[in-house]
Amino acid sequence: MSKNVYSIVLMDEIVEAIDKLAYEQCTSRSGLINRILADYLSCPTPESRIRDIFSCMEEMFAGLDSFQFREQPSESMVTIRSALHYRYRPTVRYLLELYRETGDYLGELRVSFRTQNRELLELSEDFFRFWAELESEVVAGRFPEGRIPCSIEPGRFIRRLLRPGNENSVTCESLARTILDYIRLFDDSMKKYFADESEAAKNQIAKNYLKRLNRNDVL
Repeated sequence: MSKNVYSIVLMDEIVEAIDKLAYEQCTSRSGLINRILADYLSCPTPESRIRDIFSCMEEMFAGLDSFQFREQPSESMVTIRSALHYRYRPTVRYLLELYRETGDYLGELRVSFRTQNRELLELSEDFFRFWAELESEVVAGRFPEGRIPCSIEPGRFIRRLLRPGNENSVTCESLARTILDYIRLFDDSMKKYFADESEAAKNQIAKNYLKRLNRNDVL
């Protein structure tokens, strides 16, 4: 959806109120005015679609005791937290960002740990590499570059999410469910890996991944 520059005349009091609200909502003056007008005119925008997706996700995560869903100051980001069953129960943080701009990718998922434990950081990096290799073997060919767009470092994993080819016909609820299912699968697989690094456990994780592909689109 393209944007252009327009000149409008507003009362000073209105501009002050808009600027105050824009600051509170961590957006720009033009961004807030655009959203207010779009809502009033029932005109869909990338921002409104992102809000709808996040709203659906929040409702879905509300029924899951193992996850905490939190909004961020940015309208395009949310955080999901999950506790690992690993010694002192460290927290894994999933930061989801959805892009406003159209393109090949819907957004990106950033996974990180709040820990300085060297053993846990090394184990997390092992899992991230295992997961990246698994996805590369199964779905890399569906991505524009022919590979999974991800980066790995100790305690941190970043994965870009592929935009559905038929996005205009996909509801916000369906897209929210697909993202949620991917996060749950990733989280469950990681916990299984941490509990058992055997080949049998890895094979089971791979089978679960393949089952998911039969139910949802690739992200």
